[in-house]
Amino acid sequence: MNKAEFITGVASKADLTKKDAEIAINAVIAQLSDAFSKGEDVAFIGFGTFKVSTRKARIGRNPSTGKEMNIPESKTVSFKAGSKLKEKL
Repeated sequence: MNKAEFITGVASKADLTKKDAEIAINAVIAQLSDAFSKGEDVAFIGFGTFKVSTRKARIGRNPSTGKEMNIPESKTVSFKAGSKLKEKL
């Protein structure tokens, strides 16, 4: 499912126009992005939890040359499904 299909689905379930649904979804995405950039976790009870975690710096290997290289520390977001979502799966 891409963003346009998601917007169409939200619009039909919430009885909104596609334009209003797109505005709402963009606002949710912006709010999630702001929270993640601050290092905050976001939890939706029953649905799941988004967690910001840090990957440690490590030494990797360039697959084409075989040369070792430093991979810097980075942040990533993971998702753990909640109980109600797990039931639906």
